[in-house]
Amino acid sequence: MNNARMWLVVNPTVGIPVFLGAVAVGSFSVHVGIVTNTTWVEDFLSGREMGSTAALSVPSETAVASVDGAKIVFDEGEAGDRAVVILDDGRTAQVVFDEPDEVKTASLSGALD
Repeated sequence: MNNARMWLVVNPTVGIPVFLGAVAVGSFSVHVGIVTNTTWVEDFLSGREMGSTAALSVPSETAVASVDGAKIVFDEGEAGDRAVVILDDGRTAQVVFDEPDEVKTASLSGALD
C-alpha cells in the first residue's frame, strides 16, 4: 500500500466511509446529469424503441427531397440552414449547417523548386 501512512493521520473508521460516500455522491451526480440532459433515457426506461420520442421537431417545409425512400426536409433558420432526415422506419435525424469557413492553403509550387 503506497499510502499506508495516511491511516496514521485519518482513522480508517472515518476515512473509508468518507471515501465511499464521495464515490456514491459522484456516481449519483453523473447519473442525474445523464437522465436530465439526454432524450433517449425516457425511451430506454419505458421499453420503447430508441428514438420513438418526438425529440426532433420537423421544421416548416420550405424544401423537401426524397432519396431512396428517405424524406429530407430543408428549412432556413436564423442559426443557419438545417434539415431533418426522416427514414422509412420513422427514425429522424437533425442536421444543422454552419456558415462555411474559408480555409487558406499554402502553395507547394515554391517548395518543389
